Amino acid sequence: MRFTSRTSSDGVTEQLFTLASDFGEIPGALWTPDDATAGRPLILMGHGGGQHKTAPGIAARARRFAADGGFAVAAVDAPGHGDRPRTAEHDRIITELRTRAQTGGDVSPVVAEFHALLAGQSVPEWRAVLDAVQELDRVGAGPVGYWGMSMGCGLGVPFVAAEPRVRAAVLGLNGAETSAGAAARITVPVEFLVQWDDQMVPRAASLALFDLFASAEKTLHANPGRHGEIPAFELDSSLRFFARHLG
Repeated sequence: MRFTSRTSSDGVTEQLFTLASDFGEIPGALWTPDDATAGRPLILMGHGGGQHKTAPGIAARARRFAADGGFAVAAVDAPGHGDRPRTAEHDRIITELRTRAQTGGDVSPVVAEFHALLAGQSVPEWRAVLDAVQELDRVGAGPVGYWGMSMGCGLGVPFVAAEPRVRAAVLGLNGAETSAGAAARITVPVEFLVQWDDQMVPRAASLALFDLFASAEKTLHANPGRHGEIPAFELDSSLRFFARHLG
């Protein structure tokens, strides 16, 4: 892991990094309280489609988790996003997705195809990032949580299912088409967000995904509004959820 920049404001340190992997360099960001020490709970954050590791919503939530919850937080650019190159297959699917969205067609099958394509790469990448971050003096091998909406959920479900170090997850804005099998293997506590008027993900698909989780503790948070219009107060709920399960 190679750090490329470090800034601090309002008690939170932000460090950008790159991590060498079998898929090339993974660009990422790490937020920690200024006085962070080893053994700190860590939250991994997955961004939405078309976004990146320091998109405004990701950075704002990460800073809040670090400042008010005392967590370390890491985010990386998903394959084909942010500072990472796109392949011809990425471009083909993205073009089809935009065409269907513009013509009012059903985007769910294309979204599911895209998430499945990326997950084959993103799951081993996340595991490599987790290995590297937990070796840092400012983080250490403490408890781990995952937060991801939309594509961050589509890629997060197979990661959470595959990674035993993740002890709790906040997921949402995605349906069952992408990773039904992986969802059925998740047993850790889950807080799941649904936008009742989501124009991207059919309500029935979101509820089907929630139903698939095998977790003994899972909570459904449904709010009116379109895709991405998550109420600000849900961040408070996420903080309380991770505090309960990660300490």
